[in-house]
Amino acid sequence: MSTDLIEAVPVPIIIVNRERRIVSLNGFARSLYGADMAGRHYMTIIREPFCVQQIEAAVTGRQTHPAELRRRVDERERIFSLTAAPWSEGGAIVTLIDETEAHDAERMRSDFVANVSHELKTPLTALRGLIETLSGAAQNDAEARVRFLAMMAEETERMHRLVSDLLSLNRLEDADVVTRNDRIDLCEIIAAARQSLSDSAAARGISIVLEGCHEPVPLHGDSDQLRQVFNNLVENAIKYGEENGTVTIAVSHEKYDPLLRGPAIRAAVTDDGRGIGQEHLARLTERFYRVDRHRSRQIGGTGLGLAIVKHIVRRHRGWFRIASQVGKGSTFTVLLPAD
Repeated sequence: MSTDLIEAVPVPIIIVNRERRIVSLNGFARSLYGADMAGRHYMTIIREPFCVQQIEAAVTGRQTHPAELRRRVDERERIFSLTAAPWSEGGAIVTLIDETEAHDAERMRSDFVANVSHELKTPLTALRGLIETLSGAAQNDAEARVRFLAMMAEETERMHRLVSDLLSLNRLEDADVVTRNDRIDLCEIIAAARQSLSDSAAARGISIVLEGCHEPVPLHGDSDQLRQVFNNLVENAIKYGEENGTVTIAVSHEKYDPLLRGPAIRAAVTDDGRGIGQEHLARLTERFYRVDRHRSRQIGGTGLGLAIVKHIVRRHRGWFRIASQVGKGSTFTVLLPAD
């Protein structure tokens, strides 16, 4: 096989002769193993037993199978599928296909299914126990029936919120779904979110203060999606803020924002809650990630709200940032391109 040909192939290729010596490597293989490998025994760079078996089988003309090879590249372990085929001049042609992203996607899918199963199992288990109790000992106890039915309604609502959030996230992750680009007033959307959550805030004695909305703030976007963003952020601030405290929503114009490389509208939702440790901030927008699982479930969180916010903001070509300190509350900032 000519050197020009293997250099043109966009994956690592290693050619081994009958003596198991490396004859040549293309550029991608040299970037993995170094430029001075020619002439060495192939086992100086490939030592995984099953990979060695496949290369030996190719050299001796026997049937081969793909083998998994792991190698650390740029501080990260990458996963390759190694295939070995007989070389016409005697030896083997070894090809490495990078399957790291496919493995990551499969792991994320498995984790997602496990998380959804767990999140649904918790309220379903509670419902099952309540139904069994109502069918037995509490069957003729009117007071117990009322109490248990209220608990069943709460668990049912939890499942409904989870399924609704999952459907929202699925739509947002679907590249074929087009985000509307209407001319809207951001302050009107935020004011609607504030109004819809006023009862929840009042129940905890929390005041919602809106700043910077003395006049309309126009931009282009999907009003339904942006309403969901601020509903999620303000609802979280109410849930995790201190009782009898304050949630502040501050809207401002930026003549130039370096992240958006142009004029921007900044909307920041700040609470006065317990705050969040720095080690958690980078993961808060992951699906089902919770700083305090027990507390989150107590207050009805699904673990998907911030993931939905992140996806919507990205669809609007914006940025979403989180700042927090333990004991000093948290600020969730949405940056959107200004008209």
